[in-house]
Amino acid sequence: MAAERQNEVKISPVEENKENSIDESLGVEILQIIKDSQQQHGLRHGDYQRYRGYCSRRLRRLRKTLGFKMGNRHKFTGKKVTVEMLSDNRHLLLVLMEAERAWSYAMQLKQEANTEPRKRFHLLARLRKAAKHGEQLEKLCESPRVDAKTKLEAQAYTAYLTGMVQFELQEWKSAMEAFNKCKTIYEKLASAFTEEQAVLFYQRVEEISPNIRYCAYNIGDQNAINDLMQMRLSAGGGGGMMAEKLEALITQTRAKQAAVMSEVEWRGRTVPVKIDKARIFLLGLADNEAAIIQADNEETKERLYESLLAECRDTIQAVREELRTDAKQRERATEGAESGKVSNLQYLHSYLTYIKLWTVVKRNESMAHALQTKLKEPQTDENKRGPRPQDLIRLYDIILQSLAELSSLQGLEEDHTFQKEVALKTLVYKAYRCFYIAQSYVLVKKWSEALVLYERVLKYTREVQSKAKSLNNSLKVPNTTYHFP
Repeated sequence: MAAERQNEVKISPVEENKENSIDESLGVEILQIIKDSQQQHGLRHGDYQRYRGYCSRRLRRLRKTLGFKMGNRHKFTGKKVTVEMLSDNRHLLLVLMEAERAWSYAMQLKQEANTEPRKRFHLLARLRKAAKHGEQLEKLCESPRVDAKTKLEAQAYTAYLTGMVQFELQEWKSAMEAFNKCKTIYEKLASAFTEEQAVLFYQRVEEISPNIRYCAYNIGDQNAINDLMQMRLSAGGGGGMMAEKLEALITQTRAKQAAVMSEVEWRGRTVPVKIDKARIFLLGLADNEAAIIQADNEETKERLYESLLAECRDTIQAVREELRTDAKQRERATEGAESGKVSNLQYLHSYLTYIKLWTVVKRNESMAHALQTKLKEPQTDENKRGPRPQDLIRLYDIILQSLAELSSLQGLEEDHTFQKEVALKTLVYKAYRCFYIAQSYVLVKKWSEALVLYERVLKYTREVQSKAKSLNNSLKVPNTTYHFP
């Protein structure tokens, strides 16, 4: 709290200069002020309670400096800012902070409503309160004393809050109209300023775009689901609250498709898929793979890999529980293992494990490629630690461990083509690992050890070349066929 007060003191003089400037025309940079306040007071980490506390303290300071008392210590007297009172930018800021306080409280309640559903009623009340303050701000800005930019920003801000209320009430058409009005105003504002000044407005447009597409989908636009999935995969869905709704919608859509999915074919064997979680995961696998390929930076790609692996682990756990609880299925799996053929459920478990392990291989391969690029770049900052060959060795160790687990999957012991492919991949990554161990020896000037390892790299390379000629590699994800009745 002390650090927060110091931070407030640092930024207050600058803001007060902006807010105190009394001219023939009044104006407040609404979006700039709320974005700065949100980032500096909790919302960078999703802490709405902290931001709400900041809004309350700032309101208290504004009322004190303006002499805008709401009664005394014994009695509260409600008082509103009117057009006749407008003589200072801080009168507009006072109403803006009241709206922000109510909005932040609503968002705090929304987080808590996940575990306490009754808080949803309070959440709606606070959102309506925020929208009411927004409308009051818009009416104040209709005064001829307020500049045109502030008027437009107030209209966009009110439209956004109104859209949020209608969105929570699931009044999709009204919400979509409000969000579209907000989007149109911010786009017009952005076009009126330089590119640097317009960045904030364009960011706001991007934030509300998923909300508009979500409303469109609920109204009946089936094409909107594709846009929503793309937004969710490439940009995270436009914020935490909206991202949760997108995840739920996409899961629901896949569940509808999964209801008619009956079996999956992999490496020449068809197995029924009776577990809903497995069906949903397998149907979304191709979309996740495509999103990873299309990712425009390593950070996004890493996030998508982690998301895919998390889904895969949950699905494997569901299948494992089914194997554990189904005593008859477990007995059949034991008999099948003795006769050389595993049960369908165990084979499905092996397939999902294969997807997980191969995804780990591809993720580490992608990370290794990024590190290799950085190793070739000259170091500009001597104080900053750059990548080292040891970092790559660790990644290749994980890859080799995953490949070792792949070769021992149940049901694939007699699949000689699969075993040869895994063995070939193992040789490739052993060569890479050996090369970077040699590179680490070069850095410490251990020339003889490095030379021996370089020769081993050449040996692995020749061995890979000779084996690759006679092998058609089909080790990839997805390599499956889904069957629908």
